[in-house]
Amino acid sequence: MKYATARQALSSIKSNTNLFIHSAAAAPRALVEGLVERADELREVNIYQLHTEGPAPYTEAQYAASFTVHALFIGKNCRKAVNEGRARFVPCFLSEVPIMFREGVIRIDTVLIQVSPPDKHGFCSLGVSVEATRAAIEVADTVIAQVNPQMPRTHGDSFIHLNEIDAYVELDTPLPEHIPAPLGEVERKIGAHIAGIIEDGATLQMGIGSIPDAVLACLDNHKDLGIHTEMFSDGVIPLVEKGVITNAQKKIHPGYLVSGFLIGSRKLYDFVDDNPMVRLLDIQYVNDTKVIRKLEKMTSINSAIEVDITGQVSADSIGTRMYSGVGGQMDFIRGASFSKGGKPIIALPSVTKDGASKISAMLKPGAGVVTTRAHVQYVATEYGIVNLYGKSLTERAKAMISIAHPKHREALEEAAYQRFGSLA
Repeated sequence: MKYATARQALSSIKSNTNLFIHSAAAAPRALVEGLVERADELREVNIYQLHTEGPAPYTEAQYAASFTVHALFIGKNCRKAVNEGRARFVPCFLSEVPIMFREGVIRIDTVLIQVSPPDKHGFCSLGVSVEATRAAIEVADTVIAQVNPQMPRTHGDSFIHLNEIDAYVELDTPLPEHIPAPLGEVERKIGAHIAGIIEDGATLQMGIGSIPDAVLACLDNHKDLGIHTEMFSDGVIPLVEKGVITNAQKKIHPGYLVSGFLIGSRKLYDFVDDNPMVRLLDIQYVNDTKVIRKLEKMTSINSAIEVDITGQVSADSIGTRMYSGVGGQMDFIRGASFSKGGKPIIALPSVTKDGASKISAMLKPGAGVVTTRAHVQYVATEYGIVNLYGKSLTERAKAMISIAHPKHREALEEAAYQRFGSLA
């Protein structure tokens, strides 16, 4: 049923229910605002979400009796609430979120989505974000939509018929945009190191941000690259236009750029709109290691908050303070490691903005190990790239120290000597 206001469309939501909110740039802002307008009428509504763009007013202390957020990945809009104890973090692999929905580990009663207008056959598109939302729709009793003409129409697992939507509102509003920032010298150096080990015909997984953009900026002379990734941003567009990304050598989905969701500028949203080359698929499939390993030369590029000298990667927290989540890092690290010719890569600047070393003798107390030292292979900073695969703890320490910032190497060497007795 069509409603004039979001609050009216949300009238079926009751207390003691579980909601899922469409992810990333597809988060339906009008429905979120309408939900908060009903806060006084609701109690103990559990909101499950991955990263969502835009405000999340339901995380504010004044609504604690009405809403409890369960963050399957921590974005900026709920980070404070998680660390202050008003919201809860659920550690999980991104590939397993749809499984938890489908198997009832996490019950989803209602899902709030944002979609494109229906085509002549009545099919709307989930647009820029399919990820776990596809699974949430399958299991939910109620689907409430924000229909937006500015939502791109994407191909793949994104289609939902208007008959599957229980209530909707129409709102013509721009999607949140992420404008690529100018690349700095550190990012350019990291990008060049990583580009140097990417082979022609490789399939890439990368996220959003300056390091992935820097890597992509260094690939103009490569040939027949492919994309199979949980997400992508604007950096792929020039390489598609130049014929560098062709997806021609992929063993599965040849010719297609495969992803679970995307965030970027309006240029990116226009690029994917009704583009048959782009397929947004269920993240249970995209991030499945059994799928990823079938792609030869699978090159996975992921970031980290901190890596210790033995190769343990903390990517979800700064000590005990939660920052993001597990996401798809381990899905692709493991999948790439099984791929024929695959290269799993962790990339990070050598120091923080305050000059502290991001390569540490030991992880901060309470830091979460997202990728274990047994899984880590390549690690890159602006000072080089090393491969820890098959190396002992002392060999790893020596390699990691070689790509640390020079001003921190002596202290790291001393810590390694105290721990191992020798780096010889």
